[in-house]
Amino acid sequence: MSFELPPLPYANDALEPYIDAQTMQIHHQMHHGTYVNKLNAALEGHPELQSKTLDALMRELSALPPPVRSAVRNHGGGHYNHSIFWTLMAPNAGGEPTGAIAAAIGDLFGDFENFKRRFNDAGTNHFGSGFVWLVRTGEGKLEIVSLPNQDNPLSDGHFPILCNDVWEHAYYLKYQSRRAEYLKQWWNTVNWEIVNHRLAAAAHQPVTGAG
Repeated sequence: MSFELPPLPYANDALEPYIDAQTMQIHHQMHHGTYVNKLNAALEGHPELQSKTLDALMRELSALPPPVRSAVRNHGGGHYNHSIFWTLMAPNAGGEPTGAIAAAIGDLFGDFENFKRRFNDAGTNHFGSGFVWLVRTGEGKLEIVSLPNQDNPLSDGHFPILCNDVWEHAYYLKYQSRRAEYLKQWWNTVNWEIVNHRLAAAAHQPVTGAG
């Protein structure tokens, strides 16, 4: 079966003033849509791969046939990363974390402000394009990582809990080169309910013993 572009869980202008409607429309329809189309094109002629879930493709990336591995890494990663990213935001969201994620942040980073600073620093200092992530590592620990381009935590044995997109197309129309400002304002959109769902799901992932 072909992969499909998931609809946004809110209107294009729902995250204003932090993310503008034009950026959201272009980012979702054009950028994410292109990843989906190119992933489907890359899997043509490989029915054994077309039957796999996106999660499985990402986890088994190193075992994929060389002719399609690069395309799945880039376009499958782009589809997976964005599909998570949209759900991690919501209108009238943001503020302090609640529930289990608040406790985890307090245990590991001292307080929310320190966690935000470290997460934003990872995004600001990331060279070029990519995503910054909070993941559960293969050793069962929470860790902030930044990955280039559309690389995916699942391919490294991690489970993604929270992410922010630091590709320029995610913020340039509104913030121009001010990535640090975008990262700061983005916290006003974070859907902590979904983050808590992902944290709970992470607890059921196998521990591999490799970070």
